[in-house]
Amino acid sequence: MRIVSLLPSATEIICALGLREQLVGVTHECDYPASVADLPVVTRSRIAAGLSSGEIDGLVREQLAGNDALYTLDMPVLEALRPDLIVTQALCDVCAVAADEVNAAACSLPGQPEVINLEPMRLSEVLETLERVADAAGCAARGRRVRAELQARIDRLAARSEAIAEPPRVAMLEWIDPLFNAGHWTPELVAIAGGRECLGNPFAASETVSFERLQAAAPEVIAIALCGFDLARSLQDIPLLAAHPGWEALPAVQADRVYLLDGNAYFSRPGPRLVDSAEILAHALHPDLHPPHAERARHLTQAQ
Repeated sequence: MRIVSLLPSATEIICALGLREQLVGVTHECDYPASVADLPVVTRSRIAAGLSSGEIDGLVREQLAGNDALYTLDMPVLEALRPDLIVTQALCDVCAVAADEVNAAACSLPGQPEVINLEPMRLSEVLETLERVADAAGCAARGRRVRAELQARIDRLAARSEAIAEPPRVAMLEWIDPLFNAGHWTPELVAIAGGRECLGNPFAASETVSFERLQAAAPEVIAIALCGFDLARSLQDIPLLAAHPGWEALPAVQADRVYLLDGNAYFSRPGPRLVDSAEILAHALHPDLHPPHAERARHLTQAQ
């Protein structure tokens, strides 16, 4: 089977299932595992490199208001790859090629490949996508096994967190300019890690929030995991957050409990590494209870 992935999380799912050799095409954003780096790229972005967070937000809003796609397919490359299976998503218009474009492309390709749309809103649904992809690729048993292994890690983490009598109030921030809370599976990850998300939208889309709302939530911990940004790029936006009047009076800042996490690699991608995300956050929240993960949250002091 020849498989094309149209989002980074699908690429990670496909590889976690042991299907790397059947993966023939990926997106321009697929960067994990490292073995996919040499695969043909079948998408292009309309977001120019080097834009500020505010400029990116403005462009995204403008494109979505006009029903214009942020990403598009490179049809000559896709046609040459002759896929049997295309894995994409219809969950977020910001994150991937529009579903209508993918379906139209599939209908025009020789053999009309099967298209799977992944639309998980919660952690259990993310795990279900592994089985869906495995079923479509003819390795259903492997999908069940990988899902069970991930579920076992979640269960161990949640069991340790049950010992926490008073989970701290945690505000997860997905964007800084403007402020966005974290929705979908993220509040669930916070709960598993031993916290209580006080700002987000469980199992619903993230949304713009005011700084006043952040103040009213009075978070004891602030975790910053910016969508699509790695640690280095995220760090550039921290001064924008710290410039808000009242920032230094927030309980989390007063307690020196502000953490920076790699949103691009972990929290933003609904794939196997969401379990890593929970483990990373758990150690940041309760280092004496949860063992450290190889990738740790970066601690931001008030001076930063």
